[in-house]
Amino acid sequence: MLNGKRIAVVLPAYNAEKTLEATVRELPELVDIRILVDDHSSDRTVEVAKQLGLQYFVHDQNYGYGRNQQTCYREALGAGADVVIMVHPDYQYTPLLVTAMSSMIAYGVYDVVLGSRIIGGREALQGGMPVWKYVANRFLTAFENIMLGAKLSEYHTGYRAFSRDVLTKLPLLENSDDFVFDNQMLAQCVHFGFRIGEVSCPTKYFEDASSINFRRSVKYGLGVLATSFQFALQRIGLARPAIFSESGQRLQPEPGSYYAAGTAVHRH
Repeated sequence: MLNGKRIAVVLPAYNAEKTLEATVRELPELVDIRILVDDHSSDRTVEVAKQLGLQYFVHDQNYGYGRNQQTCYREALGAGADVVIMVHPDYQYTPLLVTAMSSMIAYGVYDVVLGSRIIGGREALQGGMPVWKYVANRFLTAFENIMLGAKLSEYHTGYRAFSRDVLTKLPLLENSDDFVFDNQMLAQCVHFGFRIGEVSCPTKYFEDASSINFRRSVKYGLGVLATSFQFALQRIGLARPAIFSESGQRLQPEPGSYYAAGTAVHRH
């Protein structure tokens, strides 16, 4: 709880058994709700989540990162969260920033807060980010800032915090089930006028940290370009993409039929 607001951390997981415990151990005590959504992992992610006492939900098949986030946010809202922070359970981003990010929303300074790997200068490269990913990040971010009329240091971090208002008003069900969901969501935030802040976030790349391969990165990059063009076209009235529509499909409180809730083993 922070400033009377309930704080939730959601962990979109896929084969995260090796890093999940280290991630959860660093979550600050102010977190009221801890939810993991497992996207049909083939390892022991669910068993570890049980042992850590997490509230968890399991997809009946592998739907993708975007669908995983939809489930995360729906369940966090259903649990009464006022501020929701997405923390990847691969331990690539430090959970210690949850307090700073959630406070920026809980005290009404911003509606959305991003943990940026770029603000700190060369920290991303020093943390092990491949050079080709760094270059692609800088190019795509510059392109999006021009197309969206925004000025963010990066759009591609997976460390994000949102107010309840953002998650209930964005047409998130119109977005992709794949990795480009992240980018579509930020473009929606810009379109609907939500205030976006950033904090510097160190990152570390290592063997057990999840990272999409070159082929999927190219697919993601093309999706980013497509989202930017959609944004520009709707702004000048030449297109009306559903992802930017006031009448687009929003998250509903009813649980999806494609996943089930699990029962945690509470540790004393």
